[in-house]
Amino acid sequence: MARLIALWIVLVSLTDPTFADARLAAPAGLTGDAVRGRALVGDRRKSFCLLCHTGPFPEERFMGNLAPPLDGAGSRWSVDELRLRLVDSTRLNLDTIMPAYGRADGLERVARQFQGQPLLSPQDIEDIVAFLANLKE
Repeated sequence: MARLIALWIVLVSLTDPTFADARLAAPAGLTGDAVRGRALVGDRRKSFCLLCHTGPFPEERFMGNLAPPLDGAGSRWSVDELRLRLVDSTRLNLDTIMPAYGRADGLERVARQFQGQPLLSPQDIEDIVAFLANLKE
């Protein structure tokens, strides 16, 4: 899986030092399921998204306020940009507190049960991207 993710991290443009134009293409053959993506975003034991983000989840009593709201994510970022933010947000911001959900190497202070493996599978990431891409303002 690490090899798949390493191949997955293909950036179209690294000429801008801020990586503002960074993109990440989907792994071949994977398509996202927005319904499953919504469930993953809301699952605090799997994705942890709502620990930091708010979003269109009226059933959730508590959501975070450390990160931008997920509402309108599909209007702010392209599908490839959303994917890159999930796989390895340090490609966009070296100081981010967002976990690199698709990366397993070069990480610090990783809990034993998560060492050597990404937090989310490529399919999980595609499902979340499909959900977020539909959140338009």
